[in-house]
Formats: sequence, C-alpha cells, structure tokens
Amino acid sequence: WSIAFLPDGNIFVTERGGRLRIIRNGVLDPNPVAGVPRVQAAGLQGLMDVVLHPRFADNHYVYLSYHKPVPIPGAPPTASGAPAMAGETTLARGTWNGTALTDVHDIFESGATRTESSRIGFGRDGMLYMTTVATAKAEDAQDLKSQSGKVLRFKDDGTIPTDNPFASRADAKKEIYTLGHRSSLGLTVHPVTGEMWLNENGPNGGDEINILKPGKNY
Repeated sequence: WSIAFLPDGNIFVTERGGRLRIIRNGVLDPNPVAGVPRVQAAGLQGLMDVVLHPRFADNHYVYLSYHKPVPIPGAPPTASGAPAMAGETTLARGTWNGTALTDVHDIFESGATRTESSRIGFGRDGMLYMTTVATAKAEDAQDLKSQSGKVLRFKDDGTIPTDNPFASRADAKKEIYTLGHRSSLGLTVHPVTGEMWLNENGPNGGDEINILKPGKNY
C-alpha cells in the first residue's frame, strides 16, 4: 500500500493485510519485518502508510498508520461468538534496528472507526501530518469534535503543537489541522514551496488536489 526509501537504498513496503516487507538490493525478503502491531484488515482497512523520521539516520524512527482492531459498541457477536471488530485509525512509532522494528507503540489513537485509508508525512516545519477518511456519516467531516475526514498535525512524539489552528478551542479536537475531507489517498510536500499537497478522491468527477492551509475547510 505504501513504500519508503531507507538511506542505505533498501525499501520498506506495506501490505494492507498487515505485513511490512523490505526489499534489499532489489530482492524482496521473503520474511516480513517483525514488530508490526496487530492490524484490522477488512474492506479497505489495514496497514496503511510508512514514513521515516527526517532525522532517521540519527534516531532510526519509523512511523506507521494502521487500523487497530477494536470492538464495535453494541454490535452482535460474530457467528463464532467473537466480538465484531472495526478498525480504529492509529499512528505508531517504532525503532528500526536493521532487521526488525523495536519499541513499537501507538502515539495516537483517533477514535475514528470504520474509516479507510490514512496517509502520513512530515512537513518542512518538522511536524507529522496524518489523514483520516470521512465515515459513512459524512457530516463527521464537518464536526470539529470528530477526527474523521480531517488532516491531523502532531509533533514527532504524537503530542499536539500549540500552534495548531484549533488548539485553543474547547469545542474542537486540538490535533485537527484541516477539515472537510472525503478520502485522502496522497500526501506530499511540494519541493519548491514546501506546502503540503493532498490528493483527495471524491465521488465520480469529485477528485481534488488540495493545498493545505491551517484551519481551512475543504
């Protein structure tokens, strides 16, 4: 689902089903990378993006966006008697030791379930941006108390910057950077301007390229 290039020329590849793979010298290692958290892979959910910290050469931090399995409140159990599960959009950070991810832990759990893709990326400001997809309840994308249909902004440890556009409002999630998004499938830094560009897929004829501005409603 995503790729990230390591300084030594190796390549991380995420598989939506929950495996992180590595390509070394052009050859796919048959063994998945150890240390990836358990993933809810159903529908369009699963293991999503992988990015390296801008100072990866020093700290070896690797970030994953994925859907963590959580029980669906009030849902009847499955035929096997197990709880019905949904995926919660989650951000994790681990340390690459050359063969596996270690000290992997969640640094943000969105509370947004039954969402789909999630992209992450570092901006020129050193902050980490994360997209969430609007749920079937489309009005959640306009709700500042919901993380669905948003771009979120964090420091590299998952804490919230004090200059986020809604950081001082009691009626909003402080991690929200922009709102009103549907399905964000691409996120990148413009190489000249340094602006964050987002590829948002809509219904037929509704695709957009958005240049992200703090607090803007798309």
